[in-house]
Amino acid sequence: MKQRFPVALVMTAIAAACTATAFAQSPTVPAGKDWPHITGNLGAQGYTSLTQINKSNIGNLGPAWQTNLASEPITSPAAAPGTTNTGGQSTPIVVNGVMYVNPPGGGVVALNAATGAVKWKWVPSATLNGYGPTSTQRGVSVGEGKVYTTASGNRVVALDQETGAVVWAVQPTDTTGTALSGIAKVPPRYHDGLIIMGTNDNARGAAFALKASDGSTAWVFYSTYPHGTSFTDVNGTTFDAGDTFTTKDTPNDTPNECYRTAGAAPWQQGSIDPELGMLYVAFGNVRSCGGSQNGAGRPGDNLFGSSVVALDYKTGAYKWHFQSVRHDIWDMDNVLTPTLADVQIGGETKKVIFYGSKSAHQFTLDRATGKPVLPIEYRAIGGDSRNNPAPTQPFPLQSIYSEQCMVLQNLGSEVPGHPNRLAPNWNGYQAEPDPANPGQMKLVYRSPNYLSDQEPFLVGPPRKGCLYEGSYDGFVYVYPPSQNGGNDMTVTTMSPKLNMRYVGLSYMPGGHPLQQGGNGLRMIGGYQTGAILGVNNSTGQVVWYEPLKYDLSRQHNPLVTATDLLFHTQMDGWLVGRDAATGKELWRFQMGAPSQTGTISYEVNGEQYIATTNMAGGQPYSQGGNGQSVWAFKIGGKAKYYTGTRADPVYVTGGSEAPAPLPIPNWRRPTDNAAAGIVPDNEVWMARSNGTATSTPDSVATASMIPSQRRVPVGTTVTFRNPGIETFPNSPNQKEHCATQFFEGKFNFRLQPGQTAQYKFDREGEYYYNDCTDPRPVGRIIVTLDAVEQPGALQFVPNVLNLRPANGVFTSVQGLVTATFKLPAGYVLDGMDSVKLKTPLTNELFTPVQAKATSDGKSLVLSFDKALIDSNIPVGDAVPLIVTANFMHEGVQKKLTSTANVRVVK
Repeated sequence: MKQRFPVALVMTAIAAACTATAFAQSPTVPAGKDWPHITGNLGAQGYTSLTQINKSNIGNLGPAWQTNLASEPITSPAAAPGTTNTGGQSTPIVVNGVMYVNPPGGGVVALNAATGAVKWKWVPSATLNGYGPTSTQRGVSVGEGKVYTTASGNRVVALDQETGAVVWAVQPTDTTGTALSGIAKVPPRYHDGLIIMGTNDNARGAAFALKASDGSTAWVFYSTYPHGTSFTDVNGTTFDAGDTFTTKDTPNDTPNECYRTAGAAPWQQGSIDPELGMLYVAFGNVRSCGGSQNGAGRPGDNLFGSSVVALDYKTGAYKWHFQSVRHDIWDMDNVLTPTLADVQIGGETKKVIFYGSKSAHQFTLDRATGKPVLPIEYRAIGGDSRNNPAPTQPFPLQSIYSEQCMVLQNLGSEVPGHPNRLAPNWNGYQAEPDPANPGQMKLVYRSPNYLSDQEPFLVGPPRKGCLYEGSYDGFVYVYPPSQNGGNDMTVTTMSPKLNMRYVGLSYMPGGHPLQQGGNGLRMIGGYQTGAILGVNNSTGQVVWYEPLKYDLSRQHNPLVTATDLLFHTQMDGWLVGRDAATGKELWRFQMGAPSQTGTISYEVNGEQYIATTNMAGGQPYSQGGNGQSVWAFKIGGKAKYYTGTRADPVYVTGGSEAPAPLPIPNWRRPTDNAAAGIVPDNEVWMARSNGTATSTPDSVATASMIPSQRRVPVGTTVTFRNPGIETFPNSPNQKEHCATQFFEGKFNFRLQPGQTAQYKFDREGEYYYNDCTDPRPVGRIIVTLDAVEQPGALQFVPNVLNLRPANGVFTSVQGLVTATFKLPAGYVLDGMDSVKLKTPLTNELFTPVQAKATSDGKSLVLSFDKALIDSNIPVGDAVPLIVTANFMHEGVQKKLTSTANVRVVK
């Protein structure tokens, strides 16, 4: 028998009186003196009405205070020392002059928002509380005198706002008493007597609400449902959500049980419109019946996977939904917090919701009805019939923020090149000499190729390396973006004043074969880059675009001010301030560790502050060291960077900024680490499963260039071998294999079994290569160059480095540091990028802003930016600074290095 719910299906419900309350406020009211939600307001706009910090005085913006959250002593449930934990994803909130934030390792810290002094710090104890902390937390919420957070064992905890003492702690259940799981990462949101949350990483996703008074369950709305569960939306459309999971190609014929383990978790916070009484929850991708990439056992659209669902926030009653990815087989869920806005479109004020993320799409919907406000087109998509792809997918005709298809660029042209650049051999595009560009290789489609056996199963339009085109088991087809691409987790913030919104992006193409771990295979050797852009709210058109070296999609929620400033964190430790109208960079500050959280603003005692954290918790293939600090900034701030506790600080740099963090180790998606085994020195065996005598021939595993990484000095000749019967008499390779070097295009060897080819590496660097038979096997040759010491060659002029800020604020450290480097006869600089300055406080190396030889060729004159190196050099009378550079001498690359001791004053 069908269960029919005219406007709702909820597992439990509150009897909701619909009288107007103090909570019936606009979701677009900007944050002011307080920053009460991690995204600023209920509409997730990330916008402050404060105006004290502006374009005319941003040059005088400096740190007001820094607090190391883990280091500070614990005060509750009992006094205890701090920890050395690092890493976290918590964006702070500020209410009545007090900041609340999760420290690394879990818990809650309350800070004086004007000084950073700890008011209380709660870290639960298994001994004293019966449960411990949970480490991945993304923020807290405050209301009714309590602070709401999570703890281990799927607990939601309410703390006394003044003391940090536990008021209540619950393990939520639905009406049947079934425990909800995956309660840890999603930040609570307090509103109108309720704590509204979602689950993460669990079998069946759910949005739910608890009563703030005692933690009892108010309602639960699951992400997926069985056959016979009917909904009617506010537009009068009735449908059976369970019929979108079937066992045959035609929906409604044979329902199945995949909904029970579908996932589809709402793993980020929802937004709320109190005037409409609606909560907007973005649910994640379905991953049941074979996994995220396997749609064979779950034909149909799989509701409410990869959808935004509007619910009555008081009761959990269903209102409407919009599915951004039908039958998701790519982990392309759009789960970042939707942004709400009142926007002029077509001469009328529209109440809209901006929804979308990983696909680099954003849909502009009416937030009362879910209908498109800006047009959407359903386009036919090519795919593999065995995976039951949806015949069409929705595309906004505006608000597409990055290229939707792979880009072909010659090997040997610019590096890294276009963010969506295709590596050779993927998708059947192989390298050939380009007569029009001597020394370069163009990518040309060749058939047959590794995808040819998939062709009988392809449906829809021909594939072009574009979004949503399908892989299958053993057939990896690459397209942008990957499951960590687009604006994956960075909330879209907006300026009502400029009528613009701001999007952080990641570029990293990938494919999605059925059993690939991590929900996809990012293109090995590809660069993971990023961008930030400004978009017109009314038209969806991009106004400005700023490319970035690193990913900006990992919860770097930007802050926008009423004075048209835009602030955002980065994975290289920088907090950056921009002109929100143009994207032009105006200011930056080095926090000493990557950040994976939003930036906020608030006011205390008449002073405006900007604040954020530097404790990034994780980043696919691009993670340096983590931190543990909150930083707050104000006009005229002169606080100095320190390590340790506030009671016993250690001032490391003598200045305000922190040393640069550890270099991000994997800007490029790394190769595997298959060992050489029996492979001779300076040799690579192609397409073998490992380096043993019993290895499998013609392997297509990612680790089947043996060894995956070969380290050799400059001048080494490496032999590439396609092992035949002379190497493996009983199990030789049977196929042709290639070593195509990318993206520099140094070599492209096509070898039959038993053949070899050689290449002499005459330049320092990293050289990736892959196979034309199947592009998954990738290897890397790391070419090293030992430095030759040149005593006395380096001299700084003058020998005293004055890094003292002229007005006490770090931004007034300006100008250049000049050095000379004496050269042996006949040495010529091999590129300015090879010149590196090593300072005592960081492993980051600094490139000069200028490097040129003297007229007689006997010396190099180098100029380094004071503002960039200041925080990486300690105060002292004999501080060692090291310069290293590569040169050509008689046709051979050489590396020279020299050290100079200088006096540093700050």
